[in-house]
Amino acid sequence: MKVALEEHFIFPEFLSYLDMAMPNVSAQGRTRIIGALSDFGEQRLAAMDAAGVGLSVLSISGPGVQGETDTAVAVKVARKGNDMLAEQIAKQPDRYAGFAHLAMQDPKGAGDELERCVKELGFVGSMVNGHTNGVYLDDARYDPFWERMQDLDVPLYLHPGDSFRLPYVLEGAPELLKPTWEWTVETSSHFLRLVFSGVFDRFPRLKIVLGHMGEALPFYLWRLDSRAELIVGKRPLKMAPSAYLKRNLYITTSGVCDDAPMIASLSSLGMDHVMFSVDYPYEDSATAGKFLDNAAVDEATREKVARLNAISLLKLRA
Repeated sequence: MKVALEEHFIFPEFLSYLDMAMPNVSAQGRTRIIGALSDFGEQRLAAMDAAGVGLSVLSISGPGVQGETDTAVAVKVARKGNDMLAEQIAKQPDRYAGFAHLAMQDPKGAGDELERCVKELGFVGSMVNGHTNGVYLDDARYDPFWERMQDLDVPLYLHPGDSFRLPYVLEGAPELLKPTWEWTVETSSHFLRLVFSGVFDRFPRLKIVLGHMGEALPFYLWRLDSRAELIVGKRPLKMAPSAYLKRNLYITTSGVCDDAPMIASLSSLGMDHVMFSVDYPYEDSATAGKFLDNAAVDEATREKVARLNAISLLKLRA
């Protein structure tokens, strides 16, 4: 049985935020997505069973309160969402776990809420949806949050979000926006900001998860090291850039059901750093499950990707 880490839900209180990031789908498509996101019962469990998923780690479909401009409102709504998720998990504790939803507008408060969610609600980490009103996680104001997260020894799933300002190269090319390509560029760049700003030197035990087969980062380790050597006036790092990806980065297969990038990622990051996910309900669960069941890897690797790596990272009961 598999563990899946990028499996989304929504509560009515978060629908206005969800509309900020919703891809350009038909009204019928939006209704179907909202229906699937809102269900914690038969529909979701059937999809999990179709993929062979024993446990889903649930997270609010972004951007959530990171799209809120009023910090006090963001803090209040995030806490309410976490409490509501805990209630749903309590109904199906053998099938669901949770990632904390955090108001990153308030770094200290986000650390407090993460600790509450981990120690009181039993959550296994957090999910953050990219920048928060244009502020990225390499900003020095987040150091107290990183210190708290490192002490708690739980991962942060860095999920895509829309660009704060759309890159000029994407203007006039609507086919490239959001999940097609924009989010990959945005999220991989966000992670690299953490690397080159020295976040992982200050907090070496951080564990960051990227979906979508690592947003293409596993394929660029050699070039990152090669080009970084040429930079004049760069901020000093203790290790080569690739070393941080191999140590601090974990990835999931969410939304990428293809042998070639998975095998490349396993080779690049190591077999302990790749985990299964579906990206429910934005991807088909049965398709994702079948992909891993038939992937061109040995059985020991398949089991690590399917569940053992997630059990270790999230400290789950086997």
